[in-house]
This record gives sequence, structure tokens and C-alpha cells, in this order.
Amino acid sequence: MAFKRSSVRFRLAPPNSLFPTLGFAAFMLVACQSAPEPAPAPEPQPIAPATVSAPDGAAVLDPSVRVMPPGEGIPAKYVAFSGIWGGRLDGMYDGKLAVLTISRGGNVTATYAWGDIADNKPGVADGEGKIFGNTLKLRRLPNGGDVSAVMQADGTLAVTYGLADRTYTGMFTKQ
Repeated sequence: MAFKRSSVRFRLAPPNSLFPTLGFAAFMLVACQSAPEPAPAPEPQPIAPATVSAPDGAAVLDPSVRVMPPGEGIPAKYVAFSGIWGGRLDGMYDGKLAVLTISRGGNVTATYAWGDIADNKPGVADGEGKIFGNTLKLRRLPNGGDVSAVMQADGTLAVTYGLADRTYTGMFTKQ
């Protein structure tokens, strides 16, 4: 069997005509490549509890404590109690009172923090109570403490803290 020579002839294009073709092919290769994979996100780490720097024995409210502004229709005499208050009981024991919410009827939610006081180490307790006239009285706190605060004409609170048959008093100002 004899092979015939093909009549098809290949003719090479002149060198200058290949550059546009090669340039277009290179462009298409680059354009079709996918974007590099993003680096994987680092694994979430547990968040350490927030620590608040305070002198030893001081009353410290948790940074997550939030006061809700009283809504419309709450009497001004109740609104005056809203906020975070702080002071010293018997001139030496640190205390903080956060009046968190107030209802139209004078019901409140609050958080009370105490520093070293007698044999008790610093702590915090959430509570509920009610405003009667110019006096806010909290129900007994889980630690056994009784808190009442009387609004003074100058806008300070005269706070009384009763614990274990002992009563401590002091003036608190809005913080």
C-alpha cells in the first residue's frame, strides 16, 4: 500500500500575526483563573469575662449593667431615681445602686453592689422594689441585705443598708 502525499499544505503565518493571538490567549487564561482561596478564618476563642479594675474591697457593678431610660408617662418623682448611684456607707464602706427600670406605678428593678462591709466580701445582687413618695425600698436581697434610698432635695440619695442586725447609712450621688 502506498501512501499518497497529501495535497494539503500547512502554511505558517508570518511571525507578527501570532502576537495578537498569543496575547489574547494569555489574557483569557488569566481572566479564567479563579480567585485564590481566602485564608480560613481563625477559630473563635472563648471571651474571658470582663474584669473591672477597682481598689480592693470596692463595690463593683458588672459592665453589662444597663439602665433603661424611663418611658413616657412615668412621674418625674420616679424618674429622678433612675441611674447609677454610688457612695460610702458609714464613711468607709463602698456601695453602688443601679436603678435599672421604673414602671408607671413606681415598681423598680435594681442591682446593688457592696464592697467589704463588716465580715462580707464584695458582691452584687439583683433585686426588685417600689418607690413610695420620695423613698425607694428594695425587697430583701439574696444576701439578706435590705436597701432603702430617700431622695434628698439636692438630688442625692440617703441610702440605708441593713445586714445581719446592723444598719449602715450614707449619701450616694449619681455617677
